[in-house]
Amino acid sequence: MKTVSEIMTLAPIVAEVPGTRNDAINIMVRNDLTGLPVIRGSDGKLVGVVSRRDLFRKFEEDQLSLIMKKNPIYVDSKTPVSKAAEIFFKERIHRLPVTEDGKLVGIITPTDLMDSVRALNSKITAEEAIHTTCVTAWESDPLSYTIPAMRVSDVPAVPVLDENGKLVGILTDRDLFSDQSGDPEAMKALGIEDTSLAGYRNVLPLFYTATDKYLDQKKAVSDFMVRNPMTVYKKTSISEVARIMKANDFGQIPVRGSKDELIGMVYDVDILMALTGNFNE
Repeated sequence: MKTVSEIMTLAPIVAEVPGTRNDAINIMVRNDLTGLPVIRGSDGKLVGVVSRRDLFRKFEEDQLSLIMKKNPIYVDSKTPVSKAAEIFFKERIHRLPVTEDGKLVGIITPTDLMDSVRALNSKITAEEAIHTTCVTAWESDPLSYTIPAMRVSDVPAVPVLDENGKLVGILTDRDLFSDQSGDPEAMKALGIEDTSLAGYRNVLPLFYTATDKYLDQKKAVSDFMVRNPMTVYKKTSISEVARIMKANDFGQIPVRGSKDELIGMVYDVDILMALTGNFNE
């Protein structure tokens, strides 16, 4: 049976405590990462994990120790891949540190398991893999409404519908972290004199919408969403879903019905249940 040691990333990029929100932001931006293990600077011990979603929920906090998830779930290198898949599915997490004697030695993510799902050639369908209620947005909704709704619902992405209920886009927390500002004056209005700071530049759209102080009432979902997103049909096998997710670096993908209607969203952690042998559990 394949173990975590065969798929993990060795010596992962980390954030350290003591540290700040901006430290984590800049590391994520520079390395195109969605989250990081957090270690204690004095001895390298794993103390937490931090993700975009954690920053998203606690954007007013400055200290990394107050933003990160403490006491993270972790595994050792001998853990079977099936057990790791079960943890991802049940806990709905997207990074699983690998430790030896309390020290971080590696990390795995759902992406690392996509090839294993693909190799199953499973008959399980995308429709059968949907495990969460689908939260949607209207393309004309102001971000000042949609962002709090995403936070309350604790979802990283929402399919976007037009006034006729047709799927026209998708909005993810990644889109909100993209470099879409292009406005040095707006950054200076926030008190940011050095407009070259990658972390600030890449989270400015989120910063506008995450706090009442900086809300831009003119920004709508349609200004940030990805239009005409890739989708799968409800009878698409999860092996094919895994291939699409891996090839496109997707963490989720909308699922359509037989009449092209949106029926839900399937996430990478959803399809990992197939690796445990208990998909119908």
